[in-house]
Amino acid sequence: MDMLKGEQIAAANLTDWRKLAQGLHARYLVDDFSTGARFVAAVGEAGDALGHHPRVSIGDRYVDLKLVSDDAIYRDDEGTEYVVEWVTQQDVDLARRITELAADHKLDAEPGSVSDVELGLDTAHSATIAPVWAALLTGNADAQGRGTPGDEIRDATERVPNLWFGDADESDTSSQRFHVEVYVAPEVADQRVAAAVAAGGTVVDDSDAPSLTVIADQDGNRGVLCIDASAANKD
Repeated sequence: MDMLKGEQIAAANLTDWRKLAQGLHARYLVDDFSTGARFVAAVGEAGDALGHHPRVSIGDRYVDLKLVSDDAIYRDDEGTEYVVEWVTQQDVDLARRITELAADHKLDAEPGSVSDVELGLDTAHSATIAPVWAALLTGNADAQGRGTPGDEIRDATERVPNLWFGDADESDTSSQRFHVEVYVAPEVADQRVAAAVAAGGTVVDDSDAPSLTVIADQDGNRGVLCIDASAANKD
């Protein structure tokens, strides 16, 4: 099934969901764990009917859901096809059904609170060093390149954050090669940046804002606040 582009996801108008990194994310508020468990059971039945299921995290006051397809098809400019991890139509269809179930269970969504964290490592030798990180992070060589046409490390069980590789010049001797990428809902990005600055952080690069905003702490360590502006509903 073809991966969906940002504008296609935006056009789906999934009010409870936000596109973060590769997938769709939603948080529903529950009164207690038992209420959440009943909701998840209903979601499971809906997933059975569609032959697709979300990834679920449940707590005393919330249910977090992530929808992503492991077999999405991406085509590069030459028409070469890759099997990637991304949002497809089946994710959109199930997201709509889950929204209906949440209404049936009288649950409120809190889309502004969803987030996703990935790791970034700047290197000129991703193919060389990726096997080391695949072994260290997951213990499985198949994690390298899983769900991506590149060398990124993605654990199928999501025990650890994804690790992707950014480009670095051979002569780059900067002390920080690792950084944290924090994906948030578009409507809270400005608030999150402001909070980081109020806490003592500094915006060091907003040339790609609002999609990417680089923030440094007082020691100069950098993190990147990210949103998927292409998939955001403009209404």
